Amino acid sequence: MAHGQDAEPDMPEAVRHVWRDVLRRDPHQELFHADVRGALRSIAPVLVEHPEYTDVVGRLCEPERVIVFRVPWTDDHGRVRVNRGFRVQFNSALGPYKGGLRFAPTVDLDVVKFLGFEQVFKNALTGQDIGGGKGGADVDPKELSTGELMRFCQSFATELAQHVGATIDVPAGDMGVGPREIGWIYGQYQRLVGHHEPGAFTGKPAVLGGSALRPEATGFGAVYFTQRMLAEQGKDLDGARVVVSGSGNVALFAMEKVIAAGGTVVGCSDSRGSVSEPDGVDVDLLREIKGQRGSVADYAEKRSGATSGSDSAFLLECDVALPCATQNEIGTDEARALVDHGCWVVAEGANGPVRPEAREVLRAAGVGFGPGKAVNSGGVAVSALEMQQNAGRERWTAEDVDTRLQQIMSDAYDRVRDAGERYHGDPADLENGANAAGFLRVAEAMTSLGVV
Repeated sequence: MAHGQDAEPDMPEAVRHVWRDVLRRDPHQELFHADVRGALRSIAPVLVEHPEYTDVVGRLCEPERVIVFRVPWTDDHGRVRVNRGFRVQFNSALGPYKGGLRFAPTVDLDVVKFLGFEQVFKNALTGQDIGGGKGGADVDPKELSTGELMRFCQSFATELAQHVGATIDVPAGDMGVGPREIGWIYGQYQRLVGHHEPGAFTGKPAVLGGSALRPEATGFGAVYFTQRMLAEQGKDLDGARVVVSGSGNVALFAMEKVIAAGGTVVGCSDSRGSVSEPDGVDVDLLREIKGQRGSVADYAEKRSGATSGSDSAFLLECDVALPCATQNEIGTDEARALVDHGCWVVAEGANGPVRPEAREVLRAAGVGFGPGKAVNSGGVAVSALEMQQNAGRERWTAEDVDTRLQQIMSDAYDRVRDAGERYHGDPADLENGANAAGFLRVAEAMTSLGVV
């Protein structure tokens, strides 16, 4: 409880009892604690204007349902191996639970609850009728052969199937889970339920009803949001130096959109290090190398103008930083380097990549900060559009989806900016604004439903 006692002095009285309950129930879930603490501090001013939502806060911080299950599977040598699967169905006030499945060795209940809590606010900010959830398993897909990964997905889906469906909970992909894996999971689900139900999963291959632009959506959406942030400063991406972390779809498509907008990606990174390339990263070559399970180090060897660097790309000089890898990748050292280099904006393409103490460094220096629950909501926004297409047996063009995505991200920015100004006195305070705006929409729905 020492952690909670140390944190309490800056916790508003209106939500302090909720904070104490979170610490008491889940004393070791530090990622979840950090996210809840930030949200509670953000929404306290909202409760002054809307005291009728006070009783909602405690319920909002407790998941509606937590599912933990065994995933047994057989490797290529005939050995039975066991992993742990998770699905946290956090809040369904606005609609079916919606959120991705993450396959990574670091996945545990703390990670999934943190991501699920984020998803509730993120989904609310899109303006669409979807609740929040998250799931995954503590497996490293990079260590599995294609056959092993398919068998793992099928075993995972066998347990998951009884908890999901088009009107209940609609999972999608996340780190380690792409269209191929979603296709395998959906295939096993379809065998078990005995009928065709494409709306039960999103992020599917196009042939199975997946939406155009879904792989690109999170990266594209992050750049659209960033452009709105820059416009507030009287700047744009044309001629800007941009650093992007990560090497999955989010990072690669964010790089692609940055270049299309006239920016130069001067550095990037993955789990094996970083690369600096002042004249601009060749995204097509990087994508080809990553498709062969290579790394940015392999990329650097093939480019005469590229230089391998430290573990973090955010020590490089840049105007815009887009962390698109994983949580907690930017600490105080990276934040100070960004400040010293005159960075204009840091926008989270991943979930929680900037540590709380690093956010304080950026805020004190006046660097624009875009929180992940707003910046990277483009992926789930297009997932919701995929649900619409599946429900209507329709297929929309990439241009149509992109137009809708741009509007969704622009509207989300307006909601966040306006809430930051109204409840925290600063339209540039997008972190508090995102929490306040998301809370308002979810709280209204929960209140309308009664005590559930």
